[in-house]
Amino acid sequence: MDSSRNMIMAIVLSALVLIGWSFLSEQIAPTATEPSTEFVDGEQVVLPNAEADPAPDSPAALRELSDVLTESRGDRIVIETPRLEGSINLRGARIDDLVLLDYRQTIEDNSPPIRLLTPEGVEAANYAHFGWASEDIEAPDGDTLWQADGETLAPGSPVTMQWRNDTGQLFEIILEVDANFLFSVDQRISNVGDGPVSARSYALITRTGESPDPDTWLIHTGPAGFWADDLNHIDFDDVRDAGTQGERFSVSDGWLGFNDKYWLTALVPGAGDTVDAAFVPLSGDRYQAVFTSAPAVVPAGRAITGSTSFFAGAKETLLLERYEAERGLNQIDLAIDWGWFYWFELPIFYLLHWLFMTVGNFGVAIILMTFVVRGLMFPIAQKQFSSMAGMRAVQPKMKEIQDRYKDDKPKMQQEVLALYQREKVNPLAGCLPIFLQIPIFYALYKVLMLSVEMRHEPFALWLQDLSAPDPLTPVNLFGLLAFTPPSWLAIGILPILLGITMWLQFKLNPAQMDPMQQKIFGIMPWVFMVIMAPFAAGLQLYWVTSNILTIAQQKWLYSRDPRLKEQAKMAKE
Repeated sequence: MDSSRNMIMAIVLSALVLIGWSFLSEQIAPTATEPSTEFVDGEQVVLPNAEADPAPDSPAALRELSDVLTESRGDRIVIETPRLEGSINLRGARIDDLVLLDYRQTIEDNSPPIRLLTPEGVEAANYAHFGWASEDIEAPDGDTLWQADGETLAPGSPVTMQWRNDTGQLFEIILEVDANFLFSVDQRISNVGDGPVSARSYALITRTGESPDPDTWLIHTGPAGFWADDLNHIDFDDVRDAGTQGERFSVSDGWLGFNDKYWLTALVPGAGDTVDAAFVPLSGDRYQAVFTSAPAVVPAGRAITGSTSFFAGAKETLLLERYEAERGLNQIDLAIDWGWFYWFELPIFYLLHWLFMTVGNFGVAIILMTFVVRGLMFPIAQKQFSSMAGMRAVQPKMKEIQDRYKDDKPKMQQEVLALYQREKVNPLAGCLPIFLQIPIFYALYKVLMLSVEMRHEPFALWLQDLSAPDPLTPVNLFGLLAFTPPSWLAIGILPILLGITMWLQFKLNPAQMDPMQQKIFGIMPWVFMVIMAPFAAGLQLYWVTSNILTIAQQKWLYSRDPRLKEQAKMAKE
């Protein structure tokens, strides 16, 4: 009766895991990216990228990007760097047209680059704007048309924009850009009037819509920054609930902006400056990250300058760390949401990135990293497998005890424990290697999830994006059937191999005393196969490779263990 009840419970729990995992996983640990390819009629085709199709603005007010850029072409400064392309609108001093040349929307070679900044009035508008506020004098605003001393902003070729009011104040914005993703913005006001004036400079980022990337328990997307000596995450819902005043705070030696999974737009006040900052909700599903400097009095005949850094680009780990070390962008590398265990995740990233740069193939780098991890764990695993070999060797004696005391469960357990002590074996020996893998598995998951360096990287054959799930599944006969299975059912080749290798690994382990436990262990590989199906193929590749190496090590040790050799010899006789 107890065994039947346990079996029913095991089946029910397994069903709950399989049915509920699809929903729960997207809340706790979503897949690294949406599937980037699909098999249709047996052919691999590229799917549209969700990053290129964000939620629209108000449809009635939207215009085509090409029309907006063409209309304002005469009032734009061209941005040309090795990694960026775009323009700056002189009307309003807005950096509002920017694409990332190194990153594509899909894995196709002719896919357009990622667009990060978009002008107002276009779908998914996203831009940075710089200006002044003053109660004493007329100051430039979002409609001011500036004059520039150059037509192109490039590394080593700064551009200065100027505007003068009618009372003798000259406003200037000096723009520089480096070879990567960092803009330096100096805002200067020169007072050639008759008396002192007061003004405050400001910088802001306006964004339409929330991040297309999910904001989950493990990965935050949306308003973020570093202030009050801490990394701060704010939800879009909290910004809306705060009303017109928004979420307000002070920033000193920090930054604020909008964080996506792979991309970041952030404002960084000048060194030593303390600014009033806020995340503010606007109409039309728009949000703003803004800071204003302290009011400054500019005497007649004098000038003051404030500095801001504006990051707009991909969250490359080593680049952000270099910006922190060399440019003083304090904790900007925390824009990558490693979480509490960054001290363990970063070494995994460094190792994987170094292997990737060395061999040039991300899949090969994952396999090599698996060898490194298994090599480091070899002594521990060897000791545990030795204990497991002992467990296998005492199986016949355990069977005798079970048969002898089948009607006396307490006595059976007592004799089995005594057997364990005499033979110096540990029934939990097989669990330790699995537990040791958990932090490595989690760290690799976060690396695959967050690292833009790994985005869209191929391995071989049908695995053209290891940051996305395995697209080849027998559920629809590898694309021959005209339907797309749901993510929890789209079990790819790698998850199937994972289930098979895990089953083989369990077969090498000693049999459980309780038949019900043995049945549950027999089910678990296939439960994990379904659970792992929506995860990144790179993570599945790591696990399959680790399982194969574990099986090889375990069989090698078993073949040399004298207890198992003696048992095999006796069985033949």
